[in-house]
Amino acid sequence: MAQTIHLPKAIQNHSLALRLPSVITGKLIGTAMVSLLLLGGCASKPVPPTAELQAAEQAITSAERARVADYASVELSEARDKLSAARSAVQEEKMVKAQRLAQQSRVDAELASAKAEVAKARVVNEQMQKGTDTLKQEMQRTTGDQ
Repeated sequence: MAQTIHLPKAIQNHSLALRLPSVITGKLIGTAMVSLLLLGGCASKPVPPTAELQAAEQAITSAERARVADYASVELSEARDKLSAARSAVQEEKMVKAQRLAQQSRVDAELASAKAEVAKARVVNEQMQKGTDTLKQEMQRTTGDQ
């Protein structure tokens, strides 16, 4: 018994059809199945994104030391939540998801640090502006007394 393999329509229009004996077809399918099983068997267990997890942990620890929570608590909280979700994904062996979450956690922690630095700089700027205003007032008062 022969099996017909149909080619794309462009080739079929030329009345070409490839006929292979069922023995050859069976061998081809068998070989393909064995190859897929061997490839699946050779696949190793997914590797946890250790570097990304450590980077996220370090960014969060650094942000906590810099007292970022006073200025950017939402971002720091999101970083912690994503790090926790990344660890859970590792436990579930979802390494791609774990890597993505760990990277997002690090970025959120860095964003929190950056926002805190901006907020701190604003406070310093406001204090300097007040000091400048006070000096100007003193200069005007001293100039007016003479």
